[in-house]
Amino acid sequence: MKNNELFQIGEVSRLFHVSVSILRHYDKIGLLKPEYTDEETGYRYYSTRQFECLNTIRYLRALDMPLEQISGFLQNRDTDHIEELLRRQKEEVERRKQNLEIIERKIDNRLRQLEDALTSRLNVIRIEEKPARRIATVKHKLTPHNYLDLEQSIRQLEAEEENTVVFLGKVGVGLQAEHLQKRQYLPYDMVFVILDEEDQFHGETMAVEPETCVTLRFQGCHDQAAQYYEKMMDYIEENGYEIDGFSKELTMIDYGLTDDTSKFVTEIQIPVGKKGKV
Repeated sequence: MKNNELFQIGEVSRLFHVSVSILRHYDKIGLLKPEYTDEETGYRYYSTRQFECLNTIRYLRALDMPLEQISGFLQNRDTDHIEELLRRQKEEVERRKQNLEIIERKIDNRLRQLEDALTSRLNVIRIEEKPARRIATVKHKLTPHNYLDLEQSIRQLEAEEENTVVFLGKVGVGLQAEHLQKRQYLPYDMVFVILDEEDQFHGETMAVEPETCVTLRFQGCHDQAAQYYEKMMDYIEENGYEIDGFSKELTMIDYGLTDDTSKFVTEIQIPVGKKGKV
């Protein structure tokens, strides 16, 4: 029976700011068994000698240590053991911190891209200097009608990668220079992903040097791109440029971000150089 040295589970919950459900879970997995359980009522009671153990569990959980490691320590409490656990947990925290910093930079990148897309000047041809970029590609013929048609190719790129969120919002399709020159805009020659600096992609990548590009943004997706390629090719010929690489057609806003098709923005980039320039 309960005596003055035993505390009901609700009392322990209030004393240590630990929920009753968590204490029941600790009991279930054998991490912290009650001193006494009433067979008739099922009520759990804890003694003061268990308070230090519970406090140790709370401390190690506050350090985000897994319950399995805490259980191992409680069964073999020793200064060398706890020192090893703390050092290992510190390394894990450092790893998570680095991952969070990468995630923060990727969020910043995406926010800049989204703001840029939302303030786009549409149907305006511009000459822009694009920085060096690292690109992962899948080369095969493709005629996409919407973003879902790109999914199989994206899955190929992701197949052996752990961090698939790397591809959010940076997927595009491209045409080789020879097809652009012939004004053949379908099918596309490749699907690609422009990688952020912090992306750790283990597959084969292509380093693209800084490029001078004729660019144009339009409202819509890939199935509407041909008319804009035509407009850009006219501009290239009329202004004495020649094509100097494969096109990069990027969906800046599509179904991945909104269901409102009036907000869709796609950008076409065609690398160029002046004719006769060495």
